[in-house]
Amino acid sequence: MYQVLDWRCPSSTEAQNLTRVSGFHLLGLSEDPDLQPLLFGMFLSMYLITVLGNLLIILAVNSDSHLHTPMYLFLSNLSWSDICSISTTVPKMLMNIQTHRRVISYVGGLTQISLFTIFVSMDYMILIVMAYDRFVAICHPLHYLIMMNPRLCGFLILVSFLFSFLNSQLHVLMILKITNFKHVKIYSFFCDPSQVLNLSCSDTYSDTIVQYILGAFYGFFPFSGILFSYYKIVSSILRIPSSAGKYKAFSTCGSHLAVVCLFIGTGFGVYLGSAASPSPRKSAVASVVYTVVTPMLNPFIYYLRNRDIKGALRRLPSRRV
Repeated sequence: MYQVLDWRCPSSTEAQNLTRVSGFHLLGLSEDPDLQPLLFGMFLSMYLITVLGNLLIILAVNSDSHLHTPMYLFLSNLSWSDICSISTTVPKMLMNIQTHRRVISYVGGLTQISLFTIFVSMDYMILIVMAYDRFVAICHPLHYLIMMNPRLCGFLILVSFLFSFLNSQLHVLMILKITNFKHVKIYSFFCDPSQVLNLSCSDTYSDTIVQYILGAFYGFFPFSGILFSYYKIVSSILRIPSSAGKYKAFSTCGSHLAVVCLFIGTGFGVYLGSAASPSPRKSAVASVVYTVVTPMLNPFIYYLRNRDIKGALRRLPSRRV
């Protein structure tokens, strides 16, 4: 199914006869046979909860006319992105456990990397757009409907997708440049782009520079935008005289702030932890947090902290009848 390569990088003469691998070996979270049924049940449960929870959010937003606002439009797109991102990784893992095969083809691996990067980046971009939406709603409430008109909302979603697609294709292009691999083992349950790039035997200096540039463009600058938005939001809330008004203003962005902290916090935690302790197995376990746990918790956060979503979900059965 796949070509097993020697762990050493080939010499210049050997490299000429080395062909591109036909697949990768996904080692998963554990190779213990006794743990496979437990892992299958746990990930299947989390996958079903994630899909069901996010579908309920989408149904609630689409069925309730009171939720046809920019904030909930972005929330429904975030839910679609969460469903798609977890669907690119977990079903393949479940199939590998059932079939006792840990192989993914080269084309399948690139496809998984492309789709996973698109939807994870889309999550991040939509969270940035939602931060801007909350900034306009709290700092410029009288002009909110004019500034956040349907045309601008559609444009922001389109730009988010285009930037996510560009980020994905740049990662795929860097992997396509790799001709010599150290080995085909990936210490994860999916084709993690960072791990695949580390399999290269060739000089990765240029790829490292590109990754730093992408990290700054898609990480630092958008995160700075979120921090600036919440700086202005907090400043505006503090100027509200009554405590009830402060609570009401902050409650409109509490759910979004909780999701931002969860998504960005776990993402940074995984990569900082990987840098401090470069253990592929530990990195694979940590990646479960932001690839599986975070999409699963998002619907619960919005349900527990948002009265509008609670009301819409309660009215959903009677509205269907």
